[in-house]
Amino acid sequence: MQQNKLFVGNLPFNSNESDLQEAFEQFGEIDEIHVITDRDTRRSRGFAFITFFESSDADSALSMDGKEMNGRPLRVNFATERSGGKRRNQNSPKNNA
Repeated sequence: MQQNKLFVGNLPFNSNESDLQEAFEQFGEIDEIHVITDRDTRRSRGFAFITFFESSDADSALSMDGKEMNGRPLRVNFATERSGGKRRNQNSPKNNA
């Protein structure tokens, strides 16, 4: 199965979509960049997802794994679906038994 969505971790917390666009556009046309932010502080959580139009471009971008961005070595790999990672409803009763 060919994939075109990458997980980019260990991002500097001041990185934004423009920084990632500049770093990754050399590999091909990017469809979407989504930096994950904390919902309360709106600060970056240190990771992002980059979707390329072509899976071969995403494959080439894997070469960014370990490359430094603002002094931090990036972790780059194919994004995987979470399994069973539903968020807990904070108002639901907890089973203490």
